Amino acid sequence: MRALFGVLRLVAATAVIVAIAGQFVVSWSMVPDRAAFVVNFFSFFTILSNALTALLMLVGAWIAFTRRDDPGWFNLVRACAVTYMATTFVVYNLLLREISLDQATTVPWSNEILHVWAPLYVVLDWVLAPGRHPIPWPRLWAIVLFPLAWVAYTLIRGPIVGWYPYPFLDPAQEAGYGGVAVYVIAIASFILLVGAGILALSRTPWPHEIAPLPERGRDRAERAEPAEPLDRADPSDPADRVTTR
Repeated sequence: MRALFGVLRLVAATAVIVAIAGQFVVSWSMVPDRAAFVVNFFSFFTILSNALTALLMLVGAWIAFTRRDDPGWFNLVRACAVTYMATTFVVYNLLLREISLDQATTVPWSNEILHVWAPLYVVLDWVLAPGRHPIPWPRLWAIVLFPLAWVAYTLIRGPIVGWYPYPFLDPAQEAGYGGVAVYVIAIASFILLVGAGILALSRTPWPHEIAPLPERGRDRAERAEPAEPLDRADPSDPADRVTTR
C-alpha cells in the first residue's frame, strides 16, 4: 500500500510540475515585462501552494518507498500543504473561476490541474495514505503562518508595484480596504477551519491504524511515564518474612 501511494505521489507531482510549467511558458511568451512577470507569477497563492505540494509529493514518494511511516516534520508540512490546496480549491471555485490571469491567457488544462485535480488528490492522499501520525492541536497555528505572511507580502508589495494577484485583495475595489479586510478574515478563518479538520483526520484511525510513534518518540514517551512502584513485602505474608538468625 505504501508503494502504491509512492507511485501516485510521483504521478501527482509530475502533473503539477507540468501544469505550472505549461502556464508559465504560455504566459512568458505573451507578456512584455518578463522580469516583473516572473515575480508576479510566483506571487500567486495557487502557484506557491502547488509548488510546495509538488515538492512534498516527490519527498513523500521517496519516504513511501523507503520507510514504513512518515517522519513528524513531513507530517506537519504535509498537513499545511493539504490545507492550502483545499483552500485554493474552494476560493477558486467560489470567487475566481470566471476570472482570467491579467498577465496573459489562462491555460485551461493547467488551470484545472492546479485548482481542482491536484487539491482533490492531496486531500485523498491525506485521508487514505497509510503512515501518518497524529498531530498535536497546538500545531494548528503553524498552518496559518505562511498564509498570513503571504497576505502581508501581497498588501505591502501591491501599492508599490500597482499589482495584486487576486481582485479581492485590491483596495481599489468599491469596498476599499474594508472589503479586503473582510475577505482576509473570512479566508483566514476558513484556513483555520480546514486546518482543524486536517488535524482531526490525522488523529482518527480510519482507514488505517494510526502509525506508532518513531523510536525516538516512544523513548521520550516512556521516559515521561512514571515508573510503576515495586511491590513491597507484606510482613503478614509468610513468604515475605525475613528470617534472622
